[in-house]
Amino acid sequence: QGLIDYLETLSARAYFFVYGSRATLRDRLTAFFRHDWPASVKGLWRETLVSAALMLLGAVVGGWLVMHDPEWFYAFVPGELSGGRDPAASTETLRATLDGAHDANGLSVFAAFLFTHNAQIALLAFALGFALCLPTALLVLYNGATLGAFFTLFASRGLGVELGGWLLIHGVTELFAVVLAGAAGFRIGWAVAFPGQRRRLDAVMDAGRTAGVAMGGVVVMLLFAGLLEGFGRQLITDTALRYVVAAATAVLWGAYFYAPRRETVRVR
Repeated sequence: QGLIDYLETLSARAYFFVYGSRATLRDRLTAFFRHDWPASVKGLWRETLVSAALMLLGAVVGGWLVMHDPEWFYAFVPGELSGGRDPAASTETLRATLDGAHDANGLSVFAAFLFTHNAQIALLAFALGFALCLPTALLVLYNGATLGAFFTLFASRGLGVELGGWLLIHGVTELFAVVLAGAAGFRIGWAVAFPGQRRRLDAVMDAGRTAGVAMGGVVVMLLFAGLLEGFGRQLITDTALRYVVAAATAVLWGAYFYAPRRETVRVR
């Protein structure tokens, strides 16, 4: 019996040695940030263009409607999200919310709510992509309409440039994350609707691998955007400097995802 127990233990150890994962957590994280995440985002370039175009379309439509009738603002921007920044507010109040002269605690609460709102849009846009892309498209359009309505309100008071810096210091990262989440949802929804020559389940599984890796990175981007939103935007009050930070993040993400990479060959 002792010999049998020994052999069974030895067999179990051999099984895990042969078939178990030999990569450490550090190796997996390194591979994710160095290759897997950028490759998945680059592979979603068509869906990313569609998602970005839908968000831009929503922003244009939302802005146009608010410009002709300010009451449309309340249809696109919830009261909790606006934080008092609505057509009823005075120009001085709107300006004070951009330069940090308003209520610091109120700004922190608003920043947290805005981050939560965009994170929910991103996660839902990905999770509902399987429904033939339709919910994803509507969510991306709605997010763009919210942005367009918000910008049009401030631009009508001569505060468009200031709002651009206030939004873009974190918005470059946050909105890009929402666009990528939409792209991931589109990839899965397209596989469900048009599997091609493969079985539908196989097509969805293949699309899910790429989309899932991209969504893992979207979570990282949202966390980074949350830091910029909660700290950077409140501490950096100069509009020009806000645009500098926004441009730097745009160059950073563009180079990280789309710059040519030299493949390294591992020698065993």
